Order: sequence, then structure tokens, then C-alpha cells
Amino acid sequence: MDNLNITRDKRTANWLDCLRSSGYRLTEPRQAVIDILANSQRALNATEIFDLARENYPSLGLVSVYRTLEKLEELELIQKVHHPDGCQSFIAGFTGHQHLLICQVCGQAEFFEGDDLTPLIEHVSRESGFTIEEHWLQFFGLCAKCK
Repeated sequence: MDNLNITRDKRTANWLDCLRSSGYRLTEPRQAVIDILANSQRALNATEIFDLARENYPSLGLVSVYRTLEKLEELELIQKVHHPDGCQSFIAGFTGHQHLLICQVCGQAEFFEGDDLTPLIEHVSRESGFTIEEHWLQFFGLCAKCK
């Protein structure tokens, strides 16, 4: 088993433990959704998660997908990806402060660190009068495979 599979297995187990310790039941539909999201290298929307999870759990309902996504997001285990067309997808959350690269063709998502935005944030804060408490930075384009 390679390191990527070990990481994915740990992520799945961590999410299940987190749900259990937060008082949520570990139903088969939830586990089916978690298996898909925890093992995905790309941002997936609810319909994609539904379609993929139904391959292993045919009686899964779309409502269960949305409820599970809501709980995983509340627990900060997943992150919403806001696309330019307004559609939302989801990806496993990350630790620390990172930014996101998303391929507009295949949906592959990668996190990256860096790019100190402090000067920009301070400028925008001064000019607008807002106290900026957090930000998201997501770049959309084409991955190396889709160029």
C-alpha cells in the first residue's frame, strides 16, 4: 500500500471518529459519502458524490448526501469550492492556511502555501474600513494533464 492510500485511509477513519465523537450516527449512507470525498483528488459537487457513492450503496438518497456534506462542513472536515459559474463543490479540508488550485476541466484540486497577502489585506482594509478576518484564495485554470 502506498503513502497516498495510507493517508486516505487515515482521513476516512479520522472523519468517522470525528462524526462519532460529535454525536452523529455512522450510517451506511454517511460512510458511502465519506468514502468518496475522503478519497477524491478533485472537487466534487453533490450530484457527482451521489452518483459515485451509489455504485457501492445503491439505495443512497440525494438528501443523505446533502445532510452529510452539511455535517462534514460544520466539523470543518471539508471545504466548499466556489466556482466562477456559481456552482459549489467540496474537497477534503486542509490544515493550516493554504490556498487552492482547481482545474476547470477535470476538477483536480491542489493546495498550495505561500504568497503573503498581508499587504493587500491591509490596503483593502484601510480603503474600505472593513476589518478583514479571513479570506479564501482559489485559482481556476487548467492542470498539466488538461492543457
